[in-house]
Amino acid sequence: MLNIVLLGAGRVASQLGPALVRAGHRVPYVWSRTLASAQVLAEALPGAEAGTGLDLSDRRADLYLIAAPDAAVPALLAEARFPTTALVAHTSGAVPLAVFAPYAGLRGGVFYPLQTFSLERQVNWQTVPLCIEAADAAAEAMLLGLAHELSQQVARVATPQRQALHVAAVFACNFPNHLLGISHTLLTEAGLSFALLEPLVRETIDKAFQHPPFTVQTGPAARHDEPTLVRHQAALAEHPEWLQLYKSLTDSVKAQTVATAPNNQGDVQL
Repeated sequence: MLNIVLLGAGRVASQLGPALVRAGHRVPYVWSRTLASAQVLAEALPGAEAGTGLDLSDRRADLYLIAAPDAAVPALLAEARFPTTALVAHTSGAVPLAVFAPYAGLRGGVFYPLQTFSLERQVNWQTVPLCIEAADAAAEAMLLGLAHELSQQVARVATPQRQALHVAAVFACNFPNHLLGISHTLLTEAGLSFALLEPLVRETIDKAFQHPPFTVQTGPAARHDEPTLVRHQAALAEHPEWLQLYKSLTDSVKAQTVATAPNNQGDVQL
């Protein structure tokens, strides 16, 4: 059983804390800049104390996990006081391992879960890829061991590859969700159900993981169907910001379709 101090009480921490407890570990302290947030999470973790203090020099633990927004990690490290030789790891996809370099007394690591987290949805940790990096072999071994207790997908991933993975994840997750939000609004304005899109979206995702996505691109932009593109742009006249986005994506699809033309047969419907 490891004693793991959790620094953060947001979406990642709220799912990671209970997962650690279910794996047989103990979370004795939950930190957040907002005491109420720390208390909510601490109440879900047996024996956990909530607090807003970052002087952790007397709070001995096997691991200090920073589950805070990327931009907050450097400031948090600068403010916190850890025991000498403490193993401190962050859960960020974009923050480099080198963020620990100014703190000679710390052993730095990365424990990055490649997943989107929401307070209202329970994540199946067995399916979440966990990307591990550490400054020394012992730290890496501990983080790998912990990761294997939570997930069936664990890998050593160095900072450059992890940062590339994070960018790819934004394109694969955050941007499509934004586009789905646009679709939801357009259908609501038309008096139609968003559920109409579900079979189409699921087929698109399934196909993208069965074939290289660029080779199965469909739609009017891929076909260079200018009359349809003009009609779509006219339909977006009341949403100029989305019209601009439509034009940018159309240009990108056109250019990529030309590049992959021998493998792309298009689609007569969408």
